[in-house]
Amino acid sequence: MFTGIDEVDWASMRHAYGSAEDVPALLEGLASADAAERETALDGMYGAVHHQGDVYDSTLACVPFLFALAVREEVRDRAGIVELLASIGGVASDEPGGDGTAARARAAVRAGAEVFVRLMTDPDAAVRRAAAGAVVRFLDEPERALCLLRERIRAERDDRVLLALIEGLGRFARRHPARAGEAVDLLEAQSAPPHGPGLRLAALGQLAGCAPERLPADLVPHVLRLLRERARQRPALPDEPDRPGTDTLIGRLRLLRPSDEEGSQLLRTLHTALDDRVTERIALLSGQLACPDPVDRCNAVWMSTGLFRTWRADYSEPVALIGAQLPGEDVRLRDAAVSVLAELHELAAPAADALHTLVTERPETRVRTWERGTPALGDALKALARTGDPRAVPVLAEVLAGPIVPAELGHVIPHLGRTAAPLAPALRGRLAGLALDAPDLHDRAVPLLCAVAALGDTEALPAVLRLMTGLPAEVRLRETVVASAARTLGTLGAAAREAVPVLRGLLDGPCGIAAAEALWVLEGDAEAVLPLLLGELTGEAGGSARVAAEALGRMGPAARPAAPGLYRLIRSGDLWERTAAACALWRVTGEPDPASDTLRAAWRESPYTRVPIATLAVRLGPEAEPLCDLLRTELAARRRHRATPGGYAGTDLHEDEILLRRCREACLSST
Repeated sequence: MFTGIDEVDWASMRHAYGSAEDVPALLEGLASADAAERETALDGMYGAVHHQGDVYDSTLACVPFLFALAVREEVRDRAGIVELLASIGGVASDEPGGDGTAARARAAVRAGAEVFVRLMTDPDAAVRRAAAGAVVRFLDEPERALCLLRERIRAERDDRVLLALIEGLGRFARRHPARAGEAVDLLEAQSAPPHGPGLRLAALGQLAGCAPERLPADLVPHVLRLLRERARQRPALPDEPDRPGTDTLIGRLRLLRPSDEEGSQLLRTLHTALDDRVTERIALLSGQLACPDPVDRCNAVWMSTGLFRTWRADYSEPVALIGAQLPGEDVRLRDAAVSVLAELHELAAPAADALHTLVTERPETRVRTWERGTPALGDALKALARTGDPRAVPVLAEVLAGPIVPAELGHVIPHLGRTAAPLAPALRGRLAGLALDAPDLHDRAVPLLCAVAALGDTEALPAVLRLMTGLPAEVRLRETVVASAARTLGTLGAAAREAVPVLRGLLDGPCGIAAAEALWVLEGDAEAVLPLLLGELTGEAGGSARVAAEALGRMGPAARPAAPGLYRLIRSGDLWERTAAACALWRVTGEPDPASDTLRAAWRESPYTRVPIATLAVRLGPEAEPLCDLLRTELAARRRHRATPGGYAGTDLHEDEILLRRCREACLSST
């Protein structure tokens, strides 16, 4: 297995953390008789040699030894080695100007494709399962790959391997559309009796991705019938040797797997393939959430987030059904439901009754305490508050009166608006009681300041000033706390005028912009703040041009002397500086040109700019007409503005709902 390993100059090679001298030990660990050592070695391979999908010269040097390990039946856990090889071979293309390592990695794994062919008949079912997908990906003979899949489907008796073979058929049909006919025919045959419900669900998921026209007309009820049938005959969890309790990423991921990982993957594949068929997906999800089996319902809860975050639609029914999972005694299901609802913000409103019942009847859910780390607000109470439901207020009051108050509590107050006013005395008291030299002062003070600002609590002024004037110089993130306090003063209006001398004293320091903004709100004296903001805008004071531009924009026409600097900044190479300068220039001069052209370009360049641009349109009212075609197009779009095709990464559902509200409001005001 390791012939020639000592002849490789590992010391001259690199991996993610430096010298690859430790790689031989990792490779040898993969062959260890000790399960914990094998898992630690595999974790090390993913953590260093194939870190986050990257490949290095040491990764290439490992490939022959990994193939040698994969074919030795005495080596345990070879399926993990096959999956590692497939991951190395599937690495994306090299970056422009790269050294070609990724291309060589793909070629090295492709050159060993005959090993995957051999492993399709391996005695170990887990190895056969891993090899099934690898053959389709790396064998350069499509007809032979299809023939192997067809033969193995006829001969295979292990359902988990059959599932992988069906997935391989779908992958083949997508990779080789000109040769997809037989693969699709095989999938259609697998989707019908006498095959079991799990295999039929798998085949339907693959058909949805490569031949949707071959799906049954009554797809949703058909799938739900199969799901219920599968639940009635759900196979026991696969027999596995006792797994070590290693403190590795692989070990932690294993603990996080759903109890029915196979069922979760079957339905997730189908949902992903259905993509923009949102009406069917909502009906399917609602049916899953109404299944009698709690495991199926738990899988549905977790996969709902992919739908919610990607597509704009009326989700009242599935959200209410997620709320219906809260009253039961199934802890896993309840935790999944509250975790999802906490991320939905206002869209969780259909579940508000169930959330209120839970936090009322189960006080222990209000605060989560950890063996390590600080206490956190319970997801159910957080979800209820984020819907804006006033019933959260008395429950939060009880938490504030208790012995443990999570620091993040202050961040949910803005969602409740003025209905949270009864909490002001307790919040004010917590703010006044903070130890100014505490190491976690920042983590506790900033959320409380956020709450005070949201409530406009003028009686909190002494506590806010105490933070601005009394913090020791060595306090962690001191400037952030002081800047947050200054911004809070700006929300308190005339009642905070006594803070003006303190704010003036901050103008020459690192919190100058925040102090200038507050001073402008309290005094309306442009001459007092413009020199600082103009200096920051041009970079003369070494500050943030973007933040200065945003502050000038909020001043409006009073900041007219900043127009030349803003004109220059809209030509910045930084997208956010250009966007902030254009927003400010429009508000300062009242003229759409050239700001509108810059903003239109920014809107198209990055979806992250759309909320501030739509917010500007709301403030401009009828004058925002040059942007309204963008807003109307956004309102007509079905996909959320930061959702990318084929994935959900980077999508903020709440931000998308804010964008839609801003677009509607701006369009209404412009008509």
